[in-house]
Amino acid sequence: MAIRQLSETLINQIAAGEVIERPASAAKELIENALDAGATRIEIATAGGGKALLRVSDNGSGMDATDLELAVRRHCTSKISETLEDIRTLGFRGEALPSIGSVARLSIASRRRDSTGGHEIAVAGGKIAHMRPAAANPGTIVEVRDLFFATPARLKFLKTEKAEAGAITEIVKRMAIAFPAVRFVLSGSDRTTLEFPATGDDHLARMAQVLGKEFRDNAIALDAEREEISLTGFAGVPTFNRGNSAHQYAFVNGRPVQDKQILSAIRGAYAETIPSGRYPVAVLSITLDPALVDVNVHPAKSDVRFRDPGLVRGLIVGAIREALTRDGSRAATTGASDMLRSFRPGFQPNSQRPQTAWSAETSPSRPYQPTSGFGERPQASFDGLSMPTARAEPQFSPQPAVPEPTARYPLGAARAQIHANYIVAQTEDGLVIVDQHAAHERLVFEAMRKALHSKRLVSQVLLIPEIVDIPEEDCDRLMQHAAELSVLGLAIERFGPGAIAVRETPAMLGEVDAHGLIRQLADEIAEWDTASGLSAKLEYVAATMACHGSVRSGRRLRPEEMNALLREMEVTPGSGQCNHGRPTYIELKLSDIERLFGRS
Repeated sequence: MAIRQLSETLINQIAAGEVIERPASAAKELIENALDAGATRIEIATAGGGKALLRVSDNGSGMDATDLELAVRRHCTSKISETLEDIRTLGFRGEALPSIGSVARLSIASRRRDSTGGHEIAVAGGKIAHMRPAAANPGTIVEVRDLFFATPARLKFLKTEKAEAGAITEIVKRMAIAFPAVRFVLSGSDRTTLEFPATGDDHLARMAQVLGKEFRDNAIALDAEREEISLTGFAGVPTFNRGNSAHQYAFVNGRPVQDKQILSAIRGAYAETIPSGRYPVAVLSITLDPALVDVNVHPAKSDVRFRDPGLVRGLIVGAIREALTRDGSRAATTGASDMLRSFRPGFQPNSQRPQTAWSAETSPSRPYQPTSGFGERPQASFDGLSMPTARAEPQFSPQPAVPEPTARYPLGAARAQIHANYIVAQTEDGLVIVDQHAAHERLVFEAMRKALHSKRLVSQVLLIPEIVDIPEEDCDRLMQHAAELSVLGLAIERFGPGAIAVRETPAMLGEVDAHGLIRQLADEIAEWDTASGLSAKLEYVAATMACHGSVRSGRRLRPEEMNALLREMEVTPGSGQCNHGRPTYIELKLSDIERLFGRS
């Protein structure tokens, strides 16, 4: 069969299959062009999920007749010259507009700011119409109709109009987060209008517009640099998580990307702090020399390749973990809201009462006195029952009670233990409810994690070794890693073909369920199924061991033990959630309590 040259139209249609996969792809390319043109206002309109209509209007620099004619031809661009080593714009390939024009009906009207008139050009199925003058405001309006009419087979692979409209919405959200100084408006007959007013240099305000106002209250600032690669952004506290990874945004030199390596680094940074099946909320912005990253991996430009991927991963993991250590122990503000919604008061207060914030001075029915706990006279009679200790001792050793003002401590002073599992503590302006097992589990894990980097954990020799019967293959796996387990204070020996003898356990765990611990460790090692898997996952093993040795639910604690637990939580990184990512405490402000009783 003879080789022949393909027509320009067919070449464009083939290229369009890579560049324009769906309406959201076209929207992304057109918005990127508007941003590269310096637009400060971008309006996007859609119909039929973008298949029937996609219109992008901007107030950017615009184009004259010469530029407009070149813009619809392949490989014509003003953004690069002769090299791909210094790409500083979102677009650079010169393929988006001709690709769209080859599979849809495309029209572009544009006018430069210094020009008295504009011009319009149209492309339908790859055929370019003649240029003509047009009345236009400064900027550019790109209108795409009947997407994929020239390649009907592609239409069969598109999703429903609602799904395609949702994909466009996600593209606009990512662009809005990356460019807070630009006003975005998304409207159309297939959606409700979505508007993101410009916030200037206030990136967190723009993130709150996109991710919800709760993100502002639960975000931790990131600012790190390593070898001329900088990382900024915000990471949510671990207890502020979502059911999928759609709320994780990454940007490289201002370019929104969906890079697997970056998402993997985020997962690694939140290891042992997020429940299984839940995902953290994070917005990361990486800035580096354009020569150190390849954005030309795929025509869609959503994947990137770093010259030193290990350095980037280490920067992300280190920065997020440092931030969580510094400020991640607080519980998410959504916890109190969920708690309030769970109450079902028998009497519904007057819905006409003024919806104002609670304050000590304006509360109509409560003489609040910050220096005396809750401030009500009957509460004072409880103060003499059990004064809390102010000292935090390892493993909560009982200490003489030392009267101290509760206002000094973020988690307050223990007042009660209910259902032998929950500690109720009084703070200066509210109360805290602590899950004793979850909290102690986290404290033990952090102590084991710290010890891993210093020396072998102190162990306790069992008077009578525990014999655990498990399958022979599990015995083999455990014994392969006996030395690594010994670092954690767990000494094991083979006891026949299908049994393990546990001779020592970590001293900090106290009484341990050896049978349950060994069986779970065997299951986890079998899942990793590599000879070096355990050495790379010692922290996961430490988390498993901490769970088996923590203060159990149902154990009654003395006031001294409860307060020592609170004090140690206050100085332990990540104490706001257990090893499985569940919250260890919930804080309820007096303003919340008063709303429950209709007193504010």
